[in-house]
Amino acid sequence: MSADKNIIQEKTYRFALKIIQLYREMNPQKQFVLPQQLLKAGTSIGANVEEALGAQSRKDFISKMSIAYKEARETNYWLRLIRDSNVYTSNSLEYLISESNELNKILSSIIKTSKEKNS
Repeated sequence: MSADKNIIQEKTYRFALKIIQLYREMNPQKQFVLPQQLLKAGTSIGANVEEALGAQSRKDFISKMSIAYKEARETNYWLRLIRDSNVYTSNSLEYLISESNELNKILSSIIKTSKEKNS
């Protein structure tokens, strides 16, 4: 990890790469709209973290991190739906569900801490 990167930035980037990999595995099977929804939500987590890191104010930072949190929750939803519907089976689903839960916890903590500092 380079000196100018932080943990959440790196984690969300690696997570997005894994989501893209899962999307590539699923897409040839024409799995309805689920892969596209997963791809959009799963890759936008990191994009919003990047925007937050370049925020113009604490309020802007909290707003962007909140969007990243919502996208992480949505990603978790799509992953669980894919798993539980048996539309696609992969060993990576459980791992990605666990990773999205961890991202939710980290993002929630960042938001809470930022709001407390804002008070």
